[in-house]
Amino acid sequence: MSESEHPATGAVAKHTDPARAVDRVAKPFHPSVATWVTEYFVPMYRRTLGGEFRWCAQWWRHAEAISRLTALWQSWEACRLQGATGIGLWYRDHLDPQLPILLGARGPFYQCTEDEHLEPHQARTEPAPLRWWGEPAPRPDGQASA
Repeated sequence: MSESEHPATGAVAKHTDPARAVDRVAKPFHPSVATWVTEYFVPMYRRTLGGEFRWCAQWWRHAEAISRLTALWQSWEACRLQGATGIGLWYRDHLDPQLPILLGARGPFYQCTEDEHLEPHQARTEPAPLRWWGEPAPRPDGQASA
């Protein structure tokens, strides 16, 4: 029997086949963010919706929500492997700061209800004036300046 240290978690796995042990440690419990959201997050973190807390059944149509939920899922997958305090640290360092923003009245679902998705407003942008970022002015012949 041999031992190996997992590169991401530092956990030492005792095993007879090193390749199988690394796969066992590295394989996520939930294979995707969608699975994590539907099988873990939504059933676990129930809130009365409306007013202070918002949710959209079409959460996957909100880029910010996808980004935040993916970060929560990936950090949950890593923390669950850390043993006794891993999930406690996940609550403190990851979920607790994210939940009020994700489900908040001004978060990514602010226009939605559980039954209705409304496309979030995207702020307008304008290009910066020429040379604003310090790039050289174009030459009159159209060639780039040196």
